[in-house]
Amino acid sequence: MSKDSLPAPGEAAARIALLVHADNISHAKLGAIVGELSRYGVANVRRAYGDWTHATLKGWKDKLHLFAIRPMQQFSYSAGKNATDMALVIDAMELLYTQNLDAFCIASSDADFTPLVMQLRANGRAVYGFGERKTPEPFVNACTSFLYLDSLTEPEAPSSAETKTTAAKRANGAERKIEPKTAAENQWKLACDTRLVTALRGGVEANSREDGWAPLSSTGSAVQRQASIDPRNYGVKGFRALFETTGLFDIVKAETGHLFIADKRNKARAAHPAA
Repeated sequence: MSKDSLPAPGEAAARIALLVHADNISHAKLGAIVGELSRYGVANVRRAYGDWTHATLKGWKDKLHLFAIRPMQQFSYSAGKNATDMALVIDAMELLYTQNLDAFCIASSDADFTPLVMQLRANGRAVYGFGERKTPEPFVNACTSFLYLDSLTEPEAPSSAETKTTAAKRANGAERKIEPKTAAENQWKLACDTRLVTALRGGVEANSREDGWAPLSSTGSAVQRQASIDPRNYGVKGFRALFETTGLFDIVKAETGHLFIADKRNKARAAHPAA
């Protein structure tokens, strides 16, 4: 796989550096960005740049912890000058020459990063860009691939009503020789775990085909590219059991014998996975 080409889902995982300009990117889109990147590789380096002493970045704290993103402090030394841009560029160039990375992700709506993107591309690295619709065309066109943030769907945590319904269904089924009460309590606990559900739904979405179904065999890997999820930490042996236990997904066997998974919220999916 060429480093400057867009790797397809299922290829060997590429090493990616995720660099976020926190001053002009909403923290509400972090989950969607990490989920999208999991289609192409693993975001081994995750950094967000900004002046974290400013009240405007207060809402970032929980998201940084949730997605294991390292906050990079950069004070504004002069009014009207964006020191954050400079810090991000310096780090990107250092990572380029000191780390064995296959690609970079620049999350920003600022055209000032266009020269950086061109330099990274010239050195054979793919660059995935994310930004708002206002992002200037030079930055958009310089990237290997650019996605507007409003095109990305943030994986949502289940609502209270959703978790109550699915927990009740699992309890009535009394699956895996677990007492009904125990099964319901376990499902409730997992379905209310925001970090877990975000990663599971992000993995399914990143791996989904046009019919809305994702191959179960590779969906677990897509989940692990987003977060350090090990099913054994949740009391089950594998990802199939983990998906099933939450009660938030449908798993079916296609005519070929392969298993496919879909988010129950996705009403637009096909009734059955295509062969």
